Amino acid sequence: MDHSLSLHKAPSLSSFLPSAVKNSQGPHIFTPPNSLSNFTFTHRRSLSTGFTSTPFNNGKVPSVKASAGASHCDFSSLNAPLEPRSAPGKFLSSVLQNQRQLFHFAAADELKQLAGDRDAAVARMFLSSASDEACLHRRIAQLKEHYCQAAVEDVMYILIFYKFSEIRVPLVPKLSRCIYNGRLEIWPSKDWELESIHNLEVLEMVREHVSTVIGLRANSSVTDNWATTEIQRLQLGRVYAASILYGYFLKSASSRYQLEKCLALAHQDRLSRRNSLQFPDLLPCGFKRLVFGHVSDQQSVSLGQGPGRQEKNLEELRCYVMGFDPETLQRCAKLKSKEAINLIEKHSCALFGDEKTGVLETGEVILTSFSSLKRLVLEAVAFGSFLWDIEEYVDTVYKLKDN
Repeated sequence: MDHSLSLHKAPSLSSFLPSAVKNSQGPHIFTPPNSLSNFTFTHRRSLSTGFTSTPFNNGKVPSVKASAGASHCDFSSLNAPLEPRSAPGKFLSSVLQNQRQLFHFAAADELKQLAGDRDAAVARMFLSSASDEACLHRRIAQLKEHYCQAAVEDVMYILIFYKFSEIRVPLVPKLSRCIYNGRLEIWPSKDWELESIHNLEVLEMVREHVSTVIGLRANSSVTDNWATTEIQRLQLGRVYAASILYGYFLKSASSRYQLEKCLALAHQDRLSRRNSLQFPDLLPCGFKRLVFGHVSDQQSVSLGQGPGRQEKNLEELRCYVMGFDPETLQRCAKLKSKEAINLIEKHSCALFGDEKTGVLETGEVILTSFSSLKRLVLEAVAFGSFLWDIEEYVDTVYKLKDN
């Protein structure tokens, strides 16, 4: 039985990539909810990457099958819609496929090299500012910065792909290769793996987001999951891009929440000995509401256990986010770097665009199942969460451009 997909509750986007990502005002509120001898690096330096190594299919990256009617697409390489174009990106892609155990070191080394090259070009530009070659070195610095930005975006993309491979989830390949007679099905769904990266508090909000944008209840039956629906490819692209932003927002808000929760716990003993009117002034708006609002009493931030503790935990993050003032909401929702903006735009266009031109056909309608839509939305949310992690890590090695 076919159903009509209702997306009137999905975030409103004026272009393929939501304008909220690009403008300085920030978005409005989201929809609620083997041998080292053959492998060398130039100028290698010791650098901690923050990643852990996990054996995966004997060192091979996963594959995904997207089927449609009598046709199907099998992918056994990186499976990523966006192919790296820079030399560092291609190099890391090769390392990930052939010498996975060295990937962390290779990525760190490439970032360090890119940062050094860019800084050296800028330094030469300033040193020659009073010479006859000032114009030449200024142009060289501009070209070097442009190259390094494109290269670091490729590095970030491969790092995100690595994070997906750690949970044994391949990225959905280009849809243009997999849609047959207007029909798309993505299998396996990988719902459990994609949900496993979130803690219970965040997962509850992710499931609400999925239910809101595709109209599928969290406890829906197998029959409901495999019911078919129609959706325009452009609209599906917008939902995907918006879900990336939502995943990024949730990771940012959750990290902020955990930090402020630790601060509140550290001051809890002091709270009982001080004037209760003084302590709230030390807390941001969202956490004031959690600790002193109508949600619960001061025990809501304690470590005590009880029958209803888990249910209370599930509500705390939601109440914390709902207590954000506009400035805090903007700070959590806004992408911090221009590289992150470019990465979302390029990945989304590569996934949903035409195979050759990358342009989306605005009127094309796709027939697919709710299960496949859920797979895409969950992947997008995970992509946004991973992007936040990778952006934080890369910025410690290679200074990204502020958005």
